[in-house]
Amino acid sequence: MKTVYKLSISLGLMAAFGLTVVACSSTKDKYMDVPTDSVADASEEFKIEKSGAQMWGETCNRCHIAPSPSDYNDTDWETISLHMRVRANLTEHESKKIEEFLKSAN
Repeated sequence: MKTVYKLSISLGLMAAFGLTVVACSSTKDKYMDVPTDSVADASEEFKIEKSGAQMWGETCNRCHIAPSPSDYNDTDWETISLHMRVRANLTEHESKKIEEFLKSAN
């Protein structure tokens, strides 16, 4: 009985080891190489830019509760966006998109 038990354990371990080797084996040689320039083109093609509203919600809520767009007028939003561009380390493009959203929603 002990021999059968040891044999079944050793066969099970060998099967598990074999499955692990097969599952972890490389299939690198079975696929064609993709040119790097076509990969770069594909990543540029699928680049999705966030809207001003999305950036406003994500950026402003990192540090404080984002104010409602109707809380301030257009002149105030220009001043606030310039100040927060420096404080939140935003690019000019991000700052302009957020400001445009705030002015349009105000």
